Amino acid sequence: MSALVLAEISDKGIAALTYGLGAIGPGIGIGYLVGQSVQAMARQPEAAGMVRTTMFLGIAFVEALALIGFVVFFLGQ
Repeated sequence: MSALVLAEISDKGIAALTYGLGAIGPGIGIGYLVGQSVQAMARQPEAAGMVRTTMFLGIAFVEALALIGFVVFFLGQ
């Protein structure tokens, strides 16, 4: 019985670690997206409104990937 409980805890721990590693990608993506957007707004201030709108759309799509991974993590348990 105790081996079964240990295996279950181990599987959940591995799943949590896997999701944590998977969340690194969207974090890097959002950081890169915002950095490039700020750089674009600094270079062409007259296009800042369009760049900002596109940036927020990109952030929403990248964040959706992280949330999908989060839901799949809970469905797999």
